[in-house]
Amino acid sequence: MKDTKDAKDNILIIEDEDGIARILQLELEHEGYGVGRAADGRTGLEMAQSGDWHLVLLDVMLPELNGVEVLRRLRQGGSTIPIILLTARDTVPDKVSGFEHGANDYVTKPFAMEELLARVRNVLRMFKASREGESEDVLKIGDLTIELITRKVFRKDHSIDLTPREFELLLYLARHKNEEKTREEILSDVWGYEYIGDTNVVDVYIRYLRQKMDKGYRHKLLHTVRGVGYMLREPDA
Repeated sequence: MKDTKDAKDNILIIEDEDGIARILQLELEHEGYGVGRAADGRTGLEMAQSGDWHLVLLDVMLPELNGVEVLRRLRQGGSTIPIILLTARDTVPDKVSGFEHGANDYVTKPFAMEELLARVRNVLRMFKASREGESEDVLKIGDLTIELITRKVFRKDHSIDLTPREFELLLYLARHKNEEKTREEILSDVWGYEYIGDTNVVDVYIRYLRQKMDKGYRHKLLHTVRGVGYMLREPDA
């Protein structure tokens, strides 16, 4: 690995196409990042688990272990390192699957290098901001409790099991409680990039949250704002 004494952050590239990996390495090093590389999923998983990385660029189609399996094992092991998936598949179900397993962002090949670098900066910025904001420890919205350090969520005394992306969406809405948020705002602020076109991914995740935190409760916290988007609202607001 490159000497990272003066680098902004260390980034691990897990990509089996040597040409793509080499270009990514050169561009990232030019931006001042420290860079490591792995050419298969098993080696990449081992490096991600043992190294001091601030972000992982993870190809989906890899030998040994595919990228989604690498992602799943990292998250199951408790790793919160930001991960951007690189893939040629760009359907909404594919994206939802990646986010469900804990990806922080999703970049479709072929991509413009400027866009990828912007995504890297955004994900790193958002991750650091979320860590700095965790001094709050706990957020409460009515009978909903969000523990920021443990990332646990409760409705009354019942634990709610959320995926990493569901948690980030809920946390965002909770920090902006009683505020109307458009789908575009949610995509930009939670997913960390400007998403042009299909906003179905937000609707999908809102539906997931409703099933887990509102179903069976008299007072609903998550509301649709017709013609605008969504809002997490205090029961008496």
